[in-house]
Amino acid sequence: MTTHHFTPTALHNTIGSHSPALTIASGDTVTAATADAHGFDFRGEKIGERPNPMTGPFFIEGAEPGDTLLIAIRDIRMTRPTGWTFDVLSPNVVDPNAVQRFPERRKTEWLIDAQKGRARLAAPPPSLAKWSVAVEPMIGCFGVAPDLGQAISTATSGRHGGNMDYRGFKAGVEVMFPVAVRGALFFLGDVHAQQCDGEIVGTGIETAAEVTFTARVLKGSKIGWPRGLNETEIFTIGNARPLDQALQHATTEMLDWLMADYGLDAVAASHVMGQCVRYDVANVFNPAYSVVCRVARDALP
Repeated sequence: MTTHHFTPTALHNTIGSHSPALTIASGDTVTAATADAHGFDFRGEKIGERPNPMTGPFFIEGAEPGDTLLIAIRDIRMTRPTGWTFDVLSPNVVDPNAVQRFPERRKTEWLIDAQKGRARLAAPPPSLAKWSVAVEPMIGCFGVAPDLGQAISTATSGRHGGNMDYRGFKAGVEVMFPVAVRGALFFLGDVHAQQCDGEIVGTGIETAAEVTFTARVLKGSKIGWPRGLNETEIFTIGNARPLDQALQHATTEMLDWLMADYGLDAVAASHVMGQCVRYDVANVFNPAYSVVCRVARDALP
């Protein structure tokens, strides 16, 4: 299998059937450069426009509608020593009468020390002068072209993936997307050095990065919504608004997975899920919210 190194010359603000930037074989590995959510690269130069300009698309040979594209995230390497966030909570995650406590929303710089694995505010308030957070890189936005010729904004998400902002999309995780067009047309970007559950300030620590991934086509394996695997769990992602609809999508996809691949009928799968499911609120800022439904591998029959 081949390893490719890819630096984009153009970035996309929609995920759709754009002309391929690179054609690869199933099983190939790519190290791809990404810009931050406002289009700034590793030099701090603006090479794209907000929101979430994407690197790609990557055309994967042999991928056809009805297949599944599996992306194994090998590594996420920060390529800039700075990042940024907004400085106050999003108004939609607090009681309406709490919003008046906040000052005007501002973009705030962070300093990223990749060697120490810590990030801190460049100009912290006095109470946070010695405070820092761990660097835990994750991919905020990635996915495949949807069907019907759609080009969907990188601000939101759906069956195709997109701007899900789940902090579990990190190195060592495998993510599956339903293929809707020939070649799958895979996009990625919007890397965060750190982010809370829910992305409740509207950003993670937004920065530029290099992402190394391996793409593999699972022929004849049809799924409805994105799925993932890590060392200890399997999980599904639902994207919608309101939040309960996102939960319904994720829960139904997990039910379908357990019935199709683990030999369970609806009753048996319900017993397993009824005692073992854990939910993550991945995002409650974007136009579509994202909910993750998780089951530990050691709980599966």
